[in-house]
Parts: sequence; structure tokens; C-alpha cells
Amino acid sequence: MGFFSMEHGKTAYRADFALYGGASVALAGFLMVAGPPAQRMPLLALALLGLAGWSLVEYLLHRFVLHGLRPFSTWHAEHHRRPTALICTPTVLSASLIGVLVFIPALLLGDVWLACALTWGLLTGYLIYTVTHHVMHHGRGRTAWIQRRRRWHAQHHGSPQQPSLERGRYGVTSGFWDRMFGTAESALPG
Repeated sequence: MGFFSMEHGKTAYRADFALYGGASVALAGFLMVAGPPAQRMPLLALALLGLAGWSLVEYLLHRFVLHGLRPFSTWHAEHHRRPTALICTPTVLSASLIGVLVFIPALLLGDVWLACALTWGLLTGYLIYTVTHHVMHHGRGRTAWIQRRRRWHAQHHGSPQQPSLERGRYGVTSGFWDRMFGTAESALPG
């Protein structure tokens, strides 16, 4: 299990939770303490846009990258074969992608405050996704929302007796984009 391995030991697997939890708190604190008071509402709106935007990013990545683009689809297929294994994107890769695809473009198009607010929203969405996905496969979450998401995600995974090639139900934290793009029912039998 190397630095860029998809299968992690317990420490490396937990690194996402620690890194993104800490980064989310740090960015929120930075924005609240050091951010320009006159820009607080626009920055909050931008952070909420990043948070909401994560659900679309999550759907698109899961549908078109993890289920369609090699080598990611091959790696993700292993998660489907062994859903309780500690398989996830290496933290160094996910952090690099957030920096390169979100923070840097936002910084170039705006300023440091805009970049931090948008990145905080998206990064917090990613943290919510990682915690939710972990609970679905390893946890005992009992809330009604977690139970609904767990059933939804179980239909995406299919069963060993009836695996699905056209999985559908790509959203982990939300079914909104599956409904919008017609992939909400493709995981169901028949």
C-alpha cells in the first residue's frame, strides 16, 4: 500500500477525514476572522455555491470518471467487489485536484477571498461525501437521512447475485442529479 495506492491502511484511510475536517475548520475560521467584513455575505453565498456545487461534481465524477474512464473505473470496480475494504482516492490526489481545479482558477479569476470561500464550500461538500460514504459501508448511522442514502447507495452497488453494469444512482449525498439526468431508476431490477 504505497503513497498513491487506492487501498489504504487504517491510518491513511483516516487521513482524509482529518485533513479535510481540519482544512474546513481552518478555512472557515480564516474567512470569518481575516475576511473583509464588507464581503462576508458575498463570500458566504460563494461558499454555499461551492457546497451545493459539490453535489454536481460528485455525480459527474462518479458517473463519468469512476464508472467510465480507465484506470479510475478499474480501481472503482474493486470498491464494488469489496465494498468494506478501505479503498478511496489517495488524499494527496484529491487535495491536489481541489487545489488545481478549484482554488487556483478561483484565485486567478477573483482574489484570495473568493478562492478561499469557493474552495471551503466545495471542500466541505467533499468532507460530507467522505463521511457519508464511510458510514454507508462501515458505520451504524441511524438517522432517517442516512438510512435513505444507504438504501440508495446499496441499489447502486447491486448485489453479488445481480451486479449491474448500468449502475445508476451515482449520487452518494443526494439523488437530485440522478433524477435530473435520468439515472435514478437504472439501478433497479427489471
